[in-house]
Amino acid sequence: MRHSAVVATIGLVIGTPLGAQAPESPRERDRGAGQPTSMFATYIARGELLVYPFFEAYRDRNHEYKPSELGYGLAQDFRGKYRASERLLFVAYGISDRLAVEFEAATISARLERAAGDPSAMPAVLEESGLGDVEGQLRFRWTDGTARVPEVFSYLEVVAPNRGRKLIGTEDWEFKFGTGAIRSFSIGTVAVRVAAEYAKADGKVALGEYAVEFIRALSSRLRFYTGLEGTQDEMEWISELQVRLTRFATLKLNAAVGATSKATDWAPEIGILFRFPGRR
Repeated sequence: MRHSAVVATIGLVIGTPLGAQAPESPRERDRGAGQPTSMFATYIARGELLVYPFFEAYRDRNHEYKPSELGYGLAQDFRGKYRASERLLFVAYGISDRLAVEFEAATISARLERAAGDPSAMPAVLEESGLGDVEGQLRFRWTDGTARVPEVFSYLEVVAPNRGRKLIGTEDWEFKFGTGAIRSFSIGTVAVRVAAEYAKADGKVALGEYAVEFIRALSSRLRFYTGLEGTQDEMEWISELQVRLTRFATLKLNAAVGATSKATDWAPEIGILFRFPGRR
């Protein structure tokens, strides 16, 4: 009887009914159906609508900045203290099994403390709040993937300008084109991606974001994500726990820690992802 009670308790904790059959494949276990979105470990099927309101904070003790880029003349790098809080809304729709669109907008409050050795006319504390980045993505899945062949996808991202801002928003149009691959194994699902970006403000094409990611479903209600994501010489280690509250709502708890000196020291995130399935 004790043995049966222990087994039943374990079954309740991991969220899988006793006697239930295991998922048919690691792919179904870790991620389910659909193609990847730009949100970590989040996939979208044909006809689905995803709505994700979330909050993110930033804390950086050695934020790199140039006074000239903030309107204060001196074209020299300094390190100051940066704090920000951001309220974001992400919306995605699965047009087909291979095509999806995304939209994201944010409002942000930011504060930058001038470095002790900065002789520019920049104030000791620079603060700004208002509309942040507004961006959209078009995503396409080239192959579905099999047990031996990875799934391949690409995306085009466009960031709209938010001129007249110093700390927040984007100065001019920015474009990003990326591609990646996903492969599921018995230990978990691995994804890699890389992108090139073009900023109209400087007219240059440069290496954009790159990432190596790992996803593992711990139970029918719990999913774990971890990965390294970077842009040029800024790299962060990110971990996320996803808790399925209901069939249509998932709690996402995320934290990014700077892995290089130029990356943000710490950036926690929390939000609830709402999933509205399409008609079958």
